[in-house]
Amino acid sequence: MTEEERGGDAGPDRIRSIAVHREDVANALEASLRSERQVVLRATPPFSGRMRARLHALDAGSGDDAEDTGSAGDSDAPAPLHIDPRALVKDAPPYPEVDDTAAELPDADLETRRERHAENVEAWREAVRERVAETVEIEVDGETRTVDVTVLG
Repeated sequence: MTEEERGGDAGPDRIRSIAVHREDVANALEASLRSERQVVLRATPPFSGRMRARLHALDAGSGDDAEDTGSAGDSDAPAPLHIDPRALVKDAPPYPEVDDTAAELPDADLETRRERHAENVEAWREAVRERVAETVEIEVDGETRTVDVTVLG
């Protein structure tokens, strides 16, 4: 028997934990920091106690994400849950900027600076992957709830 057959609600208030892949969190955070796009981790209905949140870029041009209006025109269907990647990383280090790398190596040639910057970015990504939080706050029906975070990968 399903939750709906038992009279349960398939809304986001059922969520007890969110599963996220470390790489998705790092990629979403980097994309959010490096561009004008809003990149989130998204869980889509129907919701269950344990949900997988996947990388998703919101449509920056239209205001509303066309996919978030419910399924098949059903305005009663719950909208997908969007989680800001900043909320999923505790004590995120600052993103390494090219100018900072250049300042570290003022006498180095361009290729050496590029290599060092790539190393700095990879070290940042690794730090972010290791700092995924154990819990995250989500908003459900105007209320903030804390749910567990299960880290994959």
